[in-house]
Order: sequence, then structure tokens, then C-alpha cells
Amino acid sequence: MTGEITLRGRVLPVGGVREKILAAARGGMTAVILPEANRDDAEEMTAAEIGDLKLHFVATLDEAMPIALRTEATALAWI
Repeated sequence: MTGEITLRGRVLPVGGVREKILAAARGGMTAVILPEANRDDAEEMTAAEIGDLKLHFVATLDEAMPIALRTEATALAWI
């Protein structure tokens, strides 16, 4: 996991989104949680680079927790 949240639960943007998505795809992850502020970075990537990854964009910790803790997700990466 990488990233940062504020004391009020706001998810802050991260760097190296492209590299993190590529690593998650290579590592066999099925989903990635990204800060909403990094949506543009992810949308610059091609469908071939993203592969079968499901990208979830969140602005707050309240949005991220249900995604991260769902039981049917066996391989989930927070980046």
C-alpha cells in the first residue's frame, strides 16, 4: 500500500501511477484503488497497459474502505 490520507479522511494524490498500475497488472492483481485526483494519470494509459485491472477512484477513506475490505476480492492493491 502507498499513499496518504488527511486527518479528515481525504485521499491525497500519489506519484508514479503508471508504474504502480503496470506493477499491479504484472503481479496478478485484479483491482487497484487510486485517488480521484490521479484519474487523469490513469486515463492516459492504454487499455493494453491496464489489462483486466479494475480501477477504483476514491476521494475519501470512507469510499476506499468498502472496496478494500470486500470479501470477494482476493487480490486487491491499494496504490
